[in-house]
Amino acid sequence: MVALRLASFLDGATKTLDVAIYDLRLEASPSATILNSFQAAVKRGVAVRLIFNQDHAQTIPVPPPPEIDWAFVDQLRSAGVQIKPVPGVPDLMHHKYAVRDAGTADAALLTGSTNWTNDSWNREENVMFTVASGEIAADFAANFEGLWEKPIVAISGRISSPWSSLADGSRVRPYFCPGRSLKLVHAMSRSIASAEKRIRVCSPVITSGPILGTLAEVTAQNKIDVAGVYDATQMDEVQHQWASQAGAAWKIAAFHAITTAVRFGGKRSTPYAKGSVHDFMHAKVLVADDYVYAGSFNLSHSGESNAENVIQVESAEVADLCAAYIDRVAARYGGAPVKVA
Repeated sequence: MVALRLASFLDGATKTLDVAIYDLRLEASPSATILNSFQAAVKRGVAVRLIFNQDHAQTIPVPPPPEIDWAFVDQLRSAGVQIKPVPGVPDLMHHKYAVRDAGTADAALLTGSTNWTNDSWNREENVMFTVASGEIAADFAANFEGLWEKPIVAISGRISSPWSSLADGSRVRPYFCPGRSLKLVHAMSRSIASAEKRIRVCSPVITSGPILGTLAEVTAQNKIDVAGVYDATQMDEVQHQWASQAGAAWKIAAFHAITTAVRFGGKRSTPYAKGSVHDFMHAKVLVADDYVYAGSFNLSHSGESNAENVIQVESAEVADLCAAYIDRVAARYGGAPVKVA
């Protein structure tokens, strides 16, 4: 299903196709499907470029290191795809997006939390969004161009974008890290603090100070509907690290306060090891009333320094869909049961 959806997006490109992906490791049928789409794009004259993360220097595997399939990359290069690795040291190129035909009437974006690996598509919880907008595609194309010309994570993402209105009346605004990470984190925190109906949190880890602190305050007030899900294995690793840092004690207390006040789901994923199964709770979505934030960004302090992207969507319909998704995932891993109407 995921391979076919992704292939359908790639197959729609007529002029340009720019792909920024953290982890690229496909096998069997999915590999053949995506390779065929890249080959077909080049044959019909599309200019195709690919960047991906190379190397990883995190002290704990959050996010897990990529394991790039270099044989697959070589096949893409042989097919005519332009390739450029981006050094992931000291900070990660953590994007997972594709932009097609930027600058044309048919421009579109595909983004979300989903890496291009078999485990990402079959064993992990992930989300993907398609946005048909010339303005949004142009912002992502500019972000890609910056990394292509200067593949240095630390100087990327310095793009300030206004709201864009889509054909269905919803509004979308992108954020890029690290250049706009503080703006993103504070926008998320403001949305949490000002929510009047509901908050839904879906992230492998919750370690960003402003987000963690604001979420702790809101749950302590117990005035609105709050729920969510995280990866319990990864949060255990994070808390173990916090315990050795004198300045991080408040984060342990805040996280425990949140999960005591609210019944979050926590997935016990397989601990990371090279070559192991990757079955993490990997989706990254925040819902606050009718706002949705979704993309590659874990709600983490380290994510603020990585090359990341988030789209903020203002839409009651999209927010309802995302909240329902988060509730289903949370219920699967010990959260509150899904309410049946």
